[in-house]
Amino acid sequence: MNWNDLPRPIVALAPMADMTDLPFCLICKEKGAPIMFREMVSSEAIIRMSPKTLKMCEFDERERPIVQQIFGADPNTMAKAARIIEEKFKPDAIDINMGCPVYNIVSKFNGASLIREPKRAGEIVRKMKSAVSVPVSVKTRLGWDDDRQILDFVKVLEDAGADLISIHGRTKAQGYSGTANWERIGEAKRNTTLPILVNGDIVDLETAKIALDQSGADGMLIARGALGNPWIFQRIINGLEKGIDPEEPSMQERFDTIRKHAQLQVDHFGEKGLIKLRKHLPWYFKGMSGIKDFRSKLVRISTVQELEEALASSNLEL
Repeated sequence: MNWNDLPRPIVALAPMADMTDLPFCLICKEKGAPIMFREMVSSEAIIRMSPKTLKMCEFDERERPIVQQIFGADPNTMAKAARIIEEKFKPDAIDINMGCPVYNIVSKFNGASLIREPKRAGEIVRKMKSAVSVPVSVKTRLGWDDDRQILDFVKVLEDAGADLISIHGRTKAQGYSGTANWERIGEAKRNTTLPILVNGDIVDLETAKIALDQSGADGMLIARGALGNPWIFQRIINGLEKGIDPEEPSMQERFDTIRKHAQLQVDHFGEKGLIKLRKHLPWYFKGMSGIKDFRSKLVRISTVQELEEALASSNLEL
């Protein structure tokens, strides 16, 4: 895969911890998502050959093109982990997490902490580029606590050899509060020749159009806008290419998709996969009123039968 050769705008599923696993990626692919960014895995765990972490890197051929994201702070460890992932799983590209704002990540100098250490960040990119044959990209933020930090940071990443940069339009200090600054991403894009993906607050066709217009980006990563809404990719693509935005999926299609998602969870994780599915289920009904009891049932399901009983009791019109 070559990021420069892909049709514009690039539209992809963003990596989200505990969310963008194999079953959800397959659901998104089935509904029209062109590219999958898998949830981040620890470089330290990869080189220890942790069975749990290696399981997270398994993917289905139907997901391609697939991008595996990894995090870490040591350039040599990151390079070794990237090599292991390429050899064992053969993803189409590898992405480096330099944007996660969660304390457990940044407290160990991973994720968004690397924005404050541009020299280390550059060395990570260089080491990884020398270790693998697939493209190496970076997902980051506007800065640690200053949204102008990205303007120099993109230059560091380009000089180090990164193939693409995805930018979330907030600083680490903002977390997920406030609104994404797509215009600042546009300023960063003008400071680099690399392809840039805009990320943050893209939840429908309208926000996708505005994000692309304000950032001038080569494409977008869709994160929370895809949770419970795998139809968003085709709606955005159709809207941008043909000016057509299909209607909201019917309740029957939502129920059928949930059933398919549940089966994929069981196939990949075993029966415990339904417990992992709980965090996804409320998203399928986001914004709907009068379903408090129904939502409460969904986050307690442990079996396919319990899921079917919850859906049957919903009183939602099919």
